Amino acid sequence: MRYVVTVTLLIVGVIHVLPAAGVLGGARLAGLYGIAIGDPNLEILLRHRAVLFGILGAYLLLAAFQPSLQPGAFVAGFVSVLSFLLLAWSVGGYNAQLGRVFTADLVALACLLAGALARSMQPGGVPAP
Repeated sequence: MRYVVTVTLLIVGVIHVLPAAGVLGGARLAGLYGIAIGDPNLEILLRHRAVLFGILGAYLLLAAFQPSLQPGAFVAGFVSVLSFLLLAWSVGGYNAQLGRVFTADLVALACLLAGALARSMQPGGVPAP
């Protein structure tokens, strides 16, 4: 079970680190999300979002190997994934690139559910040394 937790957090971490490439500029953001970034205010907000995803992704990757960080990582991962899925579902009309993000977040949700379940099944909810 210990490896299930590690692998699932690694997958979710990578999914969250990938959008960090958007910090490199508007052209990269346009490639990631299929939208034109003509407004500098929008570019600033989306590049900042990329930084935050990088931080969250790094935390998830670190938590994969640090059991004491795992409860917080699962909470943060669930909040991130579920909030995007709910927003995308409620608004609708998103493009193909955001459809890929939606699919990636469905994969992340499945991983988070499997990882949290595996962690809960370990004695005391933490891996054995």
